[in-house]
Amino acid sequence: MKLRDLGFQKVYALKGGYRDWTLGNHAIEKKWTVKAECVECHKNVTPGIVADWEGSKHAEFEVTCSVCHGEHHMSEEDVEQVPRMKPDRCAMCHQVQGDQFRKGKHALAWDSMKTMPTAHWQPMALTEGMKGCGGCHKIGLKTEQEMKRLVENGTGFGYASCDACHTRHSFSLKEAGQPQACRTCHMGFDHPHWEMYSSSKHGVRHELRQIGVLHETAAAPTCQTCHMQEGNHEVRAAWGFLAVRLPMPKDKKWAEARATVLKALGVLDPEGSPTARLDAVKQIDLARIAEDAWRKERDKMTGSCTGCHSVSFVQGELAKGDDMIREADLVMAEAIDIVAGLFRDGILKKPKSYTYAYPDLLSFHDAPTVVEQKLFVMFFEQRARTFQGTFHANPDYALWYGWSAMRQSLTEIKELAETMRRQKQ
Repeated sequence: MKLRDLGFQKVYALKGGYRDWTLGNHAIEKKWTVKAECVECHKNVTPGIVADWEGSKHAEFEVTCSVCHGEHHMSEEDVEQVPRMKPDRCAMCHQVQGDQFRKGKHALAWDSMKTMPTAHWQPMALTEGMKGCGGCHKIGLKTEQEMKRLVENGTGFGYASCDACHTRHSFSLKEAGQPQACRTCHMGFDHPHWEMYSSSKHGVRHELRQIGVLHETAAAPTCQTCHMQEGNHEVRAAWGFLAVRLPMPKDKKWAEARATVLKALGVLDPEGSPTARLDAVKQIDLARIAEDAWRKERDKMTGSCTGCHSVSFVQGELAKGDDMIREADLVMAEAIDIVAGLFRDGILKKPKSYTYAYPDLLSFHDAPTVVEQKLFVMFFEQRARTFQGTFHANPDYALWYGWSAMRQSLTEIKELAETMRRQKQ
């Protein structure tokens, strides 16, 4: 089989740069030769890399080292001549996937991390050192200036993005299609998607299929089944990460609660007017800001689920998720109002880092008081688990790690607020 049979674009490595020929009926064929000297040397220096490449589709179709890394590095004296890998390099052959990625959520991951108001307070090792937030958010696109700074700071590896899921140098489609490929990032405190999925009936059936208990044709949806329909690399969900969206719901109580949540996220000021942070949220696509954007993703999800379930069942299950967002917002808004009252009555003073005398959820663990810390955990851990557990068909997460924990936190916040008021008298 030739590359043109796969619909790829063939890219030939030449001295001084690259030249593209799009394969078609009149394609120019040119034989690539494996750089024997690359393989011979790297079998001693980085044998794992060679082993991964030799077992890859790239090796099978003669996508050699120079196609991605150029021909300027030929010895240990000129290692710095190896170009830093970026998604654009992968898109030379995988253009459709590259275009989808650039339009999607993952491409905005780096910007979303940098946009958080206290991101610059964190140790560099956690952010640009990739040992904390940056370890997952590195999948996002970066400017040339940012990449240059990463290289200068000695942390310039790991921003190719595509290799976050198709790990180098095997770049396996099969690997990236497994739910475990999502596990490293989609787990833990504020998005335990792996824990929810793997212990749900969906995840259990997939594990049984992987180990051969269930037949390989058994219905067992993966993360990719629902969130990457037909291999679409945009990877979106209807409600988005924060489960807040516009327009406001017709339900008056829910609309009021969502407005309170939006104030605590800093996209509305305490009086309810839009802030500059709303523009930033739009730029990083952190929330659905139009009905049609939400509806598009909801329809895609419905289409995925109806591959196994009836339309009525799917619509009913998704509606339960919507309802749990409403219920969680009502509890969350009550807690936010209690803390906002402490600011309003002078019990809490506005920190210099806050724009308004109002709780700021995006201060995360840098919030300066215990009661605000409780509020932050309630929103990012417990509220998230309430609705994410519902959508991921995991009742234990929806109840005990989500809803029940929110109710407990609300009680604690009430008591803390009462104690602070008594002490102020």
